[in-house]
Amino acid sequence: MNDRTKSPATISRPEPIDFQAFTDPKAAVDRLIEIYDRNTAFIRDGFDSVVHGTVPEGRIRATYPLVRAITDTHALSDSRLSYGHVPGPGVYTTTISRPRLFRDYLTEQIGLLVKNHAVPVEVGESDVPIPLHFAFFEGAHVEGTLVEAMPRALRDMFDVPDLAVTDDAIVNGTLEPRLGDPLPLAPFTAPRVDYSLHRLQHYTATSPVHFQNFVLFTNYQFYVDEFAAKARELMASGSSDYASFVEPGNLVTLSGESAPSSGEAPPRLPQMPAYHLTRPGHSGITLVNIGVGPSNAKTITDHVAVLRPHAWLMLGHCAGLRNSQKLGDYVLAHGYVREDHVLDADLPVWIPIPALAEVQVALEQAVAEVTGLDGWELKRIMRTGTVATIDNRNWELRDHREPVQRFSQSRAVALDMESATIAANGFRFRVPYGTLLCVSDKPLHGELKLPGMASAFYRRQVSQHLEIGMLAMEKLRQMAPERLHSRKLRSFMETAFQ
Repeated sequence: MNDRTKSPATISRPEPIDFQAFTDPKAAVDRLIEIYDRNTAFIRDGFDSVVHGTVPEGRIRATYPLVRAITDTHALSDSRLSYGHVPGPGVYTTTISRPRLFRDYLTEQIGLLVKNHAVPVEVGESDVPIPLHFAFFEGAHVEGTLVEAMPRALRDMFDVPDLAVTDDAIVNGTLEPRLGDPLPLAPFTAPRVDYSLHRLQHYTATSPVHFQNFVLFTNYQFYVDEFAAKARELMASGSSDYASFVEPGNLVTLSGESAPSSGEAPPRLPQMPAYHLTRPGHSGITLVNIGVGPSNAKTITDHVAVLRPHAWLMLGHCAGLRNSQKLGDYVLAHGYVREDHVLDADLPVWIPIPALAEVQVALEQAVAEVTGLDGWELKRIMRTGTVATIDNRNWELRDHREPVQRFSQSRAVALDMESATIAANGFRFRVPYGTLLCVSDKPLHGELKLPGMASAFYRRQVSQHLEIGMLAMEKLRQMAPERLHSRKLRSFMETAFQ
């Protein structure tokens, strides 16, 4: 018998589940959880059987749950709302992963869809296999030594991650569905979400369940030290509205306690450690030290984006480009020169990255409240303007005439290596973004960042800068999500899910 006439390999699956219609979003999410839990358990049980010597003849497979909406009308929604409705009549679907983690998000998105189109959503099983690796989560993993000892190749018994269905075509606006295919209901597919959730655990050494909806990115450890000190004070006092403080290794300190009560410190810090001041409903603040450079900035925001946060801000240091600036002054970015190059293929540089009014106002108000300055006096310490982001840390070693001319023509007031990347990925992923930088050196004016000068600067400014960032996040939290998620981030053909 040649390959053309061989019988297809047998596939062991759980019993099929029929689609069921729901108008109650909570019931729909409960059904998603039921399907997902059953199907991932089926895969894990199959793997356990193989480890203990029971080798299947064919393949062990289970698929992701799926949400489907069918409408023959346009949305009935308030035109001010940027999400919660599909662009027109049709069939819309999305695969779902980790519905327990996304319970609140899914409940809101499904509820808006049902309300705005007056149709039920249908929940069932998709035809997209759940990779073995993604059936293990929250610290569990497929042990390499076990895989090496298996009698058959892993990919011959289980589905493995397929990069062909893990891209950003939907969110980039480059997806071209075939005629008759359903249109996307959400910006990310389930495999894409799973990929990022596993990467977050790897890069930050904290579980995705701890990430909050308001995220601060920084490029210096000093901010982490200050954030951790503030968080521990809040926990010890027991008087704040934050419920816990989570550090790498999932070390959890509860409100009213002075030390972690669970978790295990990692033997070494990860590449981009994350720290979380948690509140109910994931409404607290996460701080991630992304280190230096646009590559790290793109990497972390690529993955945080699948959690659908309400806002992210860059708090870091920059080079001041104007003679009128002083060390310690603030820069509130209202535009970006993008010379980071890491997003050129996904978001061409000709696309403008607009300032978002709600974020700009929150940041300016926070600076005013923390510094005690306002109006005309605020201009003494803060400048609003264009921030240039480059990928060459030692740009000063080049012939100055060419870069300085470009910075001047762009009206740039500050230079760094992360801010435009974070803002551009916020624009790409429809996550509200903003930037508040602190001038730590002025290379064009002979004020370089030297060790002694830097220490004095850090002691003076880091605490105040972080306080401003946290206050701005608290102001954004007080806004309704629908106000914060701006329509200016939405394209012509958008998914219903935010």
